[in-house]
Amino acid sequence: MSRSCSVWGGLSIVTLLTLVQWESCCWGMTLNSVQLHPASSRPARAEAGTVPLRHKRNWVWNQFFVLEEYTGDDPLYVGKLHSDVDKGEGRIKYVLTGEGATTIFTIDENTGDIHATKRLDREEQAYYTLRAQARDRATNLPVEPESEFVIKVQDINDNEPKFPDGPYQAHVPEMSPVGTSVVEVKATDADDPTYGNSARVVYSILEGQPYFSVEPKTGIVRTALPNMDREARDQYLLVIQAKDMGGQMGGLSGTTTVTVTLTDVNDNPPRFSRKSYQFAVPESLPVASVVAKIKALDSDVGANAEMEYRIIEGDGLGVFRVEPDADTQEGVISLQKNLDFETKSSYTLKIEASNKNIDPRFRAQGPFSDTAMVKLVVENVDEPPVFSSPISRMSVSEAAKVGTIIGTVSALDPDSTNSPIRYSIDRNTDLERFFNIEAATGVISTAKPLDREVNAVHNITILAIESLDPAQVGKGIALITVMDVNDNAPVFAIEYETFVCETAQPGQVIETISAVDKDEPPSGHRFFFSLTAEAAGNHNFTLRDNKDNTASVLTKRGGFQRREQAMYRLPVLIVDSGSPALSSTNTLSIRVCDCDSDGTPQACGTEAFLLSAGLSTGALMAILACILTLLVLVLLIVTVRRRKKEPLILDEDRDVRENIVRYDDEGGGEEDTEAFDMVALRNLNVARDSKARRDVTPEVPTLYCSRPPPYKITPDNGIFRDFIWDRLKDADVDPSAPPYDSLQTYAFEGSGSVAESLSSLESLSTDSEQSYDYLSDWGPRFKKLADLYGHNDTPLPCISVL
Repeated sequence: MSRSCSVWGGLSIVTLLTLVQWESCCWGMTLNSVQLHPASSRPARAEAGTVPLRHKRNWVWNQFFVLEEYTGDDPLYVGKLHSDVDKGEGRIKYVLTGEGATTIFTIDENTGDIHATKRLDREEQAYYTLRAQARDRATNLPVEPESEFVIKVQDINDNEPKFPDGPYQAHVPEMSPVGTSVVEVKATDADDPTYGNSARVVYSILEGQPYFSVEPKTGIVRTALPNMDREARDQYLLVIQAKDMGGQMGGLSGTTTVTVTLTDVNDNPPRFSRKSYQFAVPESLPVASVVAKIKALDSDVGANAEMEYRIIEGDGLGVFRVEPDADTQEGVISLQKNLDFETKSSYTLKIEASNKNIDPRFRAQGPFSDTAMVKLVVENVDEPPVFSSPISRMSVSEAAKVGTIIGTVSALDPDSTNSPIRYSIDRNTDLERFFNIEAATGVISTAKPLDREVNAVHNITILAIESLDPAQVGKGIALITVMDVNDNAPVFAIEYETFVCETAQPGQVIETISAVDKDEPPSGHRFFFSLTAEAAGNHNFTLRDNKDNTASVLTKRGGFQRREQAMYRLPVLIVDSGSPALSSTNTLSIRVCDCDSDGTPQACGTEAFLLSAGLSTGALMAILACILTLLVLVLLIVTVRRRKKEPLILDEDRDVRENIVRYDDEGGGEEDTEAFDMVALRNLNVARDSKARRDVTPEVPTLYCSRPPPYKITPDNGIFRDFIWDRLKDADVDPSAPPYDSLQTYAFEGSGSVAESLSSLESLSTDSEQSYDYLSDWGPRFKKLADLYGHNDTPLPCISVL
């Protein structure tokens, strides 16, 4: 076999070689050979001391190449495989495995020809690794060892350049010199950069000239014109093209856009739109108020347009000030002092505006500042009265009589009209009306007695009102200090809890007392202590003035016994040093206590005896509370029992049957004698024939030979009588009705007649279905009841009616 490599129709055909390795000149590539041994052969083992033998290579092939994007109708021929074992007898078949085998690449098992059945794209996969093997067709056993080979996809120019980072945004300062770098654009080409010019890109600018240019090889965009002014045009849109094949004809191209924005530099000075301004300012405007605003125009933006304003000339340097507004860059003129039209009616200011940040490159263009004249005209305003002194300080003695003059306030109308002033006191600051003021003169006097100890300083507001225009009101303050006089006697500084031990010795100090005085003498307090005349001769205690506004209480004897006297009261006289001097008598209570060896009291006064008995104060209080509770319970029980107790003798005006219950209440029958009063329901036309007490035996019985009617009823009440009798009949025959010794109430609209008796006892006069004959069988004691309630047509016997 020959050592050669040839190209047919743009396809790489690799011939079979017998050399171990050789270098091919085809496409400048190094081809690697693979030696395959027959299945029957084995490597010979080198004998000791013998030279290894070189084995014969049976088949070798190179790297295959196939052109991408093949568009033919027939499968694309790739190459051919052949084995020396194959003698052309058809015993050998070729098998192809690996990437794309049977799907992309096929092999003729008889001839070893390899074809590509699909269109290949190098950008998707640049090469394929496959394995080839020769097998015996009959036994399917390999006759050659399996070996790998590579099919590489050869590139064609089928991808245009692309800008992965586009579109671009770029910024460059205005007035930049020619050649200033703006941005670098970068295009990529998916074709093989190692083969031909398919991936060699050249840049050019399609739109954006003559302002900008682009370097063909690097893609760096640069400025092409000088003095590009942002204020004239601040943005440019560039179109950049990238073309492969080194920019030659037939190459593919792609484009992107670059938006270039000119950033500002301070190349424009500030300028006032006018050289003079005039503003009106009311004279009543308070200090720190904004008077006017002016603005110098600057075509620059941001920090390059920041302004500084200052007053360089004028007669209002101390009256007005100007400061820049950080947001609007205006010059804000504000007031520093109060204005007075009557004093000065106008001011003139010369204000300069300058850039805060100046670019040294543009100083030659002129000063970056401008000036303007500002005239401020003061307007006259009707102002309220003004006090000669905003705060008037006065003083008055707390002993001053009502009507005492304290002082005078004065106010004037600042306007040219000079309106008369009337004065008054704002009573919200003098609620108790301690002071008065004369409306015409402003003289302040006392209206009530003053007490320094209650209120030492009075802060009142004085109103000054213009007579011609009452709406104009000025306000002033009058601070009136009440001067002290000695009108309060001294008293004990605290409430002392003084004790003396039973074991106290004569001359022992048991308490040190001091005093306080509500007055405030100019030279300070000086108190004098002594016992009253009545207590000066006592044999128990004495008092020593310490000459330092304190006094000591001392014992005059020993041997105090709380059983004899548990408490001593010592009257102390305290005198101050005022003029005139005042004094008061204060009583010091001294308890006798049982003390320990250190003089600490253990038990004092009557409480000590209770404690010695084993009962504390809390225990005594608990016992007293229990006793009081028991007494209250006993009183409640007695009261309830008295109210429930039935009187033995009935009032002859009362009848146990004459109890009535309300229509919506259930009564207690005849036993309930306390609930209701029947007087209001009694028939005024009924005259009782006799009144007898049921709790005693009558002395003279009255005999009736016939059934006596209980009442004497006038004919006018017949309608009520019939209604009541009908209801009684219904109740007598109703087994579910209440007992016969109870009353029933019925709603009935009559003609204004009074109510009749509703007692069921009179049901005997009706034809009742109830039989009481069985009462005759109960013995002689029930004979009278049987005669009363029994049914017989014989006249009733004479009975005694009580």
